Amino acid sequence: MPRILGVDIPNDKHLRISLCYIYGIGPYLAGRLCEQTGIDPDKRARDLTEDELAKLASLLDNEYTVEGQLRRQVQQCIARLRDIGCYRGLRHRKGLPVRGQRTRTNARTRKGPRKTVAGKKGVKELR
Repeated sequence: MPRILGVDIPNDKHLRISLCYIYGIGPYLAGRLCEQTGIDPDKRARDLTEDELAKLASLLDNEYTVEGQLRRQVQQCIARLRDIGCYRGLRHRKGLPVRGQRTRTNARTRKGPRKTVAGKKGVKELR
């Protein structure tokens, strides 16, 4: 498996698909990287030479924010929102959807599994 920026990319997939395994690189950017380095995007990752891998790694390192640096940047932005106490920061802090989605139903990804609350049993009135 070729290793770029500390990430093992799959051998058997085309280069433009394999590059998407690096955090911060999507299909469009993967195509642009292939174009900038002059590597055929349909070439399999296992067929890359050391020179081509070095070219890709240096381009990513110099011109793009990816992997650890990008993750750190995103976490710092979220921490800033929490610290200033804005609405989005409060939603992050509470683990609720941040971008205006409804929470009465359909927020299970953010809220986690349902926590069942027992209903009140009928209390007989004293006579």
